[in-house]
Amino acid sequence: MEPLTELRPVNGPVVYGYLRLVRASPSRHAALAASLTEYCRQHELRLSGLFTERCGPGSGTPAFDGLLDALELPDTYGVVIPTTSHLGPRAAAAERERRIERTSTRLLLVRRNHRTPVAGRQK
Repeated sequence: MEPLTELRPVNGPVVYGYLRLVRASPSRHAALAASLTEYCRQHELRLSGLFTERCGPGSGTPAFDGLLDALELPDTYGVVIPTTSHLGPRAAAAERERRIERTSTRLLLVRRNHRTPVAGRQK
């Protein structure tokens, strides 16, 4: 399938990436950042920044707070993450999804995980 723009340079919708990497190596960080970049390239999105959370539980969330600020910028389409697990444990992830929703932007997943139901699937 060819890109909609037929490889012509265009400014796609603006998105920001978010990674939660509490105990990840630099090579893991690089691989995940590359996957977000490639996803955006394939979907004609403009990755305008990447926020990486390296803090453990209870130590604040400066990167997530920065992401929310960026999502409030004009013409921002959404946030792209590898999987919902990057939003944190279930309760924290649910609250973070609600906070992203309140910005009226989209949450885009590079790949679904076991915690994310696929639309139209029967159990």
